[in-house]
Amino acid sequence: MLNRHARGFFTALFSPLARWLLRIGVSPDAITIVGTAGVVVGALVFYPLGQLWWGTIFITAFIFSDVIDGIMARLQNGGGRWGNFLDSTLDRVADGALFAGLAVWFFTGGENEAIAIAAVVCLVLGMVVSYVRAKAESLGFQANVGIAERAERLVSVLVVTGFTGLGLPSIVLFVTLVLLALASFVTVVQRVLAVRDQSHEDTEQT
Repeated sequence: MLNRHARGFFTALFSPLARWLLRIGVSPDAITIVGTAGVVVGALVFYPLGQLWWGTIFITAFIFSDVIDGIMARLQNGGGRWGNFLDSTLDRVADGALFAGLAVWFFTGGENEAIAIAAVVCLVLGMVVSYVRAKAESLGFQANVGIAERAERLVSVLVVTGFTGLGLPSIVLFVTLVLLALASFVTVVQRVLAVRDQSHEDTEQT
């Protein structure tokens, strides 16, 4: 939902930068890799040290690479299957690092196992959300539905985590993660049902 509504705004905002990067010879793949590396460092270095605010700032500085590389790919040649594959794969790496970093901190110095467990659940369900869509599309179905797509997950977690580092009560982060886990579960169900309906339609047509 959020990614569809915001796409036009961010495309207009980052298109000049994308064009400049292409002119100086930077490839979309390079931006994808650097952006993912930045998110992983922020999540697995800052977060386990309890630096939730600065970790979030660091991650946010790199998270927009996911928008920039897409714009660059479209400007260059419309994007290819390799770029799409690399981007999707590294998105999973970045998402996993984000929730893993939170889990490590709250299992250790943060001393809040409830938040840590909620982060692990979000990590697992987030991967399932992505897998269901990928598997569906590999079989010729469409599963681009659901209430908890990647943009929603990232924005909600980053905003609340950052403010938790500034003193926001940790219960807010816990509630956010629980709601995100529930939304991810609902999204999995929505996608499974969408594929089931398409499968039934195919059967009826044959």
